[in-house]
Amino acid sequence: MLILSTFISFPLILLISIFIITATSSNNDFRGAVFDVNSKFAGKERSLSLFKAHDSLRHLQILASGVDLPLGGTGRPDAVGLYYARIGIGTPPKEYYVQVDTGSDIMWTNCIECRECPKRGYHGLELTLYNPEDSFTGNVVTCSSAFCAEINGGAVTGCKTNASCLYYENYGDGSFSVGYFVVDVVQYDSVSGDLETKLANGSVIFGCGVRQSGNLGSSEEALDGILGFGKANLSIISQLASSGKVKKMFAHCLDGDNGGGIFAIGHVVQPKVISTPLIQDEPHYAANVTRIEVGTLFLNLSTNTHDTGDMRKAIIDSGTTLAYLPDAIYKSLVNEIVAGQPELSLTTLQDQYTCFEYSGSVDDGFPAVTFYFENSLSLKVYPRDYLFVVEDFLCFGWQNNGLDSSSTMDTILLGDLVLSNKLVLYDLENQTIGWTEYNCSSTIKLRDEITGSVHLVGPHPIPSAGTRIARSYLLSFLLITLLHGIIFDSR
Repeated sequence: MLILSTFISFPLILLISIFIITATSSNNDFRGAVFDVNSKFAGKERSLSLFKAHDSLRHLQILASGVDLPLGGTGRPDAVGLYYARIGIGTPPKEYYVQVDTGSDIMWTNCIECRECPKRGYHGLELTLYNPEDSFTGNVVTCSSAFCAEINGGAVTGCKTNASCLYYENYGDGSFSVGYFVVDVVQYDSVSGDLETKLANGSVIFGCGVRQSGNLGSSEEALDGILGFGKANLSIISQLASSGKVKKMFAHCLDGDNGGGIFAIGHVVQPKVISTPLIQDEPHYAANVTRIEVGTLFLNLSTNTHDTGDMRKAIIDSGTTLAYLPDAIYKSLVNEIVAGQPELSLTTLQDQYTCFEYSGSVDDGFPAVTFYFENSLSLKVYPRDYLFVVEDFLCFGWQNNGLDSSSTMDTILLGDLVLSNKLVLYDLENQTIGWTEYNCSSTIKLRDEITGSVHLVGPHPIPSAGTRIARSYLLSFLLITLLHGIIFDSR
């Protein structure tokens, strides 16, 4: 999902299982990391209205060895986010449910000072308020810290001794999040062998939310917070990479057919992926589209508002569900898709969906749509992916950007409609992004940057509730007891 400001984000799509370390690990070598991710809508029928409701909220924000993250679910969205993760924070750790987002940067959770935060959220999930005083490894980030000066563009005016570093995030729909920054250690699964992991850890600075409004505080849709995998230095991938814990590259493979998939931090060596350069000075993962092909016909990429040549910027966002196109490109695309079916009658449902009645095989009756990028990279979208059932009609998953925000008129936004069933690789080390069609229920190969060995990483669900957290808690308890004994004996 994309955001309005520097300090905060909205939902993503993957369900990750991160666990906060309970004690400092003696092994700080990079081995790759593992997170468990699930979907809110496993096994449910695809809903275009829910897709669009989810995306509308995200678009309000657009303007502004390795780690293996197991995925689960089907990627069916609701009005807030597609995937959420169960994580552990603090020593001893407590469970939190956070949305995961490649289009945003900050990690934040609701905090103990939040008096109006719901106690139960999505589907009755029991929510937890983070309290840094309950964690042996938690500390408040002060306004005099180098971090606070960096995110504020200089020393904070009026900063007092030991005062907190604050954040205030505005969203285009009028909602906001207010709080302060804290630091604690996160524990995750590090790839140690073929389909094997071990515990690793790293400190992460994240937001401690004391007040939320709008959809962020909705008891029906609320989760404990958000986990950002964006490009900025504040994102979890950037923080872990800066401490030498991981390489600044990650990949996801979302299984749009069976649900689940893979989310891994590290150097993917198989499958081979063709990459294209990321657009520099762009806050989101964006690349240049050089051509769009419908069947065998290429569309004109120029728009009514700007004519900048033969390329058009496309934002790749796993937190968006559908695909959004500038008005001129959208109309040409829809016209060409239905050109081979002259008997079809297009109609508009719910004042926003372009639909038609059709009873045949969609893959036989309509053309595939292919996006071409620099460096010979292409992205093929089949009719079964871009057509959705609404009432008794088939409707396009392609949407007109003009319906959402005038400032995205000339930008293409590609979400899970085109990303599912593909291994997508985000390489911030080399500033590239790439993908290949892939069976996301199979395995990939991740290289250990320390030893050079290559290990298999496969899809796996989030462990049963309390399993990993309990293990961490026990480790914490034993180490704290041991340390207490050492201190007591030294007196």
